[in-house]
Amino acid sequence: MKKNVFLFLCLISLFSCNLDDGVDGITPPNFAAVGLWDLSEVVMNPPQDLNDDGISSTNLLDELDCLTGELLIDGDLQWSLEQTDLAITAITGGQFDIRCNGIITESGIWFSDETEVTFEDNPQFSTLQIEDGNLVLNLNQDLPGFQKFVYTLR
Repeated sequence: MKKNVFLFLCLISLFSCNLDDGVDGITPPNFAAVGLWDLSEVVMNPPQDLNDDGISSTNLLDELDCLTGELLIDGDLQWSLEQTDLAITAITGGQFDIRCNGIITESGIWFSDETEVTFEDNPQFSTLQIEDGNLVLNLNQDLPGFQKFVYTLR
């Protein structure tokens, strides 16, 4: 009989808690952020013609074939990022030499609401805005920095 009562209490405690148990101040995460996100845009200013096709672009992905990025946001509140690192050197007259320089990998814990996804313990990749179905890291910097990174759900 004691085993049955203990088992019953274990089952009740197992099913009595979840992310939204009605406690004030605790908002469940926005699980719409869950998925595999591809780097779809790296906006830079001023425009550059790194592939020498005669067309300057503000999107670095149009200029560097080696640039890729993949952000995985899991339903268990874990995330991981694998993205091309960049080496940037100023030349003259607003022109820059930008080259792919290995791969960056990051991971950690995430949380989100209706407007943003927050990544803990990562100061360079801390908060992405949810804009028009994309995740956007707004940096608002001119080269050698970037305006923004955009990730699109695969």
